[in-house]
Amino acid sequence: MTSLPRAILFDLDDTIISAGPRSLLLRTLAEEIAHLLPMPPEEAAQALEAANREFWSDQERHRQWRFRLQAARVAIVEQAFERWRPQAPGLTREVAYAFGARFHRLREENACFPGAVETIDELRARGVRLALVTNGAADAQRAKVARFDLARRFDHVQIEGEAGFGKPEERAYRHAMEALGIHPEDTWMVGDNLEWEVAAPQRLGIFGIWHDHLGEGLPSGVDVRPDRIIRTLPELLG
Repeated sequence: MTSLPRAILFDLDDTIISAGPRSLLLRTLAEEIAHLLPMPPEEAAQALEAANREFWSDQERHRQWRFRLQAARVAIVEQAFERWRPQAPGLTREVAYAFGARFHRLREENACFPGAVETIDELRARGVRLALVTNGAADAQRAKVARFDLARRFDHVQIEGEAGFGKPEERAYRHAMEALGIHPEDTWMVGDNLEWEVAAPQRLGIFGIWHDHLGEGLPSGVDVRPDRIIRTLPELLG
């Protein structure tokens, strides 16, 4: 599929806006408390990254915690520090909270990916119907939409905390398509989550495009096969 579709559904976080590589932020913070750690900062950061991936990989846990992101991020750090505490007593609960809270603040200091807004504007100029479909709490996600002046760029903005449902629930995609007045065969879905923005939409007949913004390629052992893989949003215009 090379020509543009009638409509595109976009994810928000790590698709249009970026908080920077999580692993890099964890490495930076680990280096700041290197004197307290029982292992080199790089190794600690890798362990925390693995803990984050494991925590968020569970769909039900993700659904429960994504409305309380700071609490979730602090809990992940505290669990790791608790395991390390017998060898590193300086990793107290207070240190875990400070680490997790600062990590949360850094993750929320978002910026748009280069060319993202320009691509959205060009797609709209070419007559493509656009919907923003994002999970998360209403206040936090609506603040991001306002901060980056996104609402006027989309024909439909759908936030889980406002709608009462979110990806990968089937109605999340169907509701967005109904709002745009289009059908699955006329629709692309673009995002960084292989289940939410590729596999689930594909089951409805939507063309699933994976935004591999880290350039890591498909993880080993994953059965999901995107219809297309892009590194940057401007590739959509090609």
